[in-house]
Amino acid sequence: MTSPGPRALRPRLPSPLQPVDDDRFARHGVRLLVKRDDLIHPDLPGNKWRKLAPNLRAAAEAGDHALLTFGGAYSNHLRATAAAGRLLGFRTVGVVRGDELAGAPLNWSLARCAADGMVLHFVDRATYRRASDPAFLAALRDRFGAFRLIPEGGSNALAARGCAELGRELRGQADVVAVACGTGGTLAGLAAGLGPGQRALGVPILKGGDPHFLHAAVADLQHAAFGGPRGDWSLAADFHFGGYARRTPELDAFADAFEERHGLPVERVYVAKLLFALTALVERGAFPSGSTVAAVVTGTP
Repeated sequence: MTSPGPRALRPRLPSPLQPVDDDRFARHGVRLLVKRDDLIHPDLPGNKWRKLAPNLRAAAEAGDHALLTFGGAYSNHLRATAAAGRLLGFRTVGVVRGDELAGAPLNWSLARCAADGMVLHFVDRATYRRASDPAFLAALRDRFGAFRLIPEGGSNALAARGCAELGRELRGQADVVAVACGTGGTLAGLAAGLGPGQRALGVPILKGGDPHFLHAAVADLQHAAFGGPRGDWSLAADFHFGGYARRTPELDAFADAFEERHGLPVERVYVAKLLFALTALVERGAFPSGSTVAAVVTGTP
């Protein structure tokens, strides 16, 4: 039996675009908008919908019954994939980084994955880095049977094409559209979908050792998805606050104040760093007076 496609989940598209009256932007003559991708679907919010939907559609059309993907202990992508499996009838397997977690009680994130039916397979970090190794993937197929592979973070050519729709929804709405970046798939598609004169800005939330890694990843994804470079895009580094899921009192205080000021719930791993970066950049004069900046809200707290 073929699984239904993601449209059966009735996503809210296009997602709402809301103005935010913030004096830190207004006094520099800059207008701030938020693109509420967090409202697309309660179980697959934000860029998880944008990236997973085309992969789920391809799996349904091919008659695939199982999805296997990769992620860390608190991966939003793992939770979204598990939820998609529950909602659309796919069997799901999550390869989790950190074999020391195998004998420990599941954290809230992995417990949610398990509750949605995902089989969790814990591997050590060296093995995890072999995610694209054909021999490792063959061993996983021997263990779990046939599956459709979705990469860590969901970023592949299909995902980038899915995220291009985000850019198309924002054509003519802002001069700069900013998004927090993990694996680069959302930025790759966003930039491709924007119109002439618009620029995409990525805010990396991973510390990373190679500052050129994410730039190369985005370029590679655009080549795979569109045959070459698309759109005007750049990265604003130095707002990672120590790396993935790392937080500081300064970042928490900023996010708390933003929530109180605007009544907008701020997800801490990605969105808080994005909004902090934009606020810092506008104070530095990075955006000309009279311009409009849109921040993509990619997830819920």
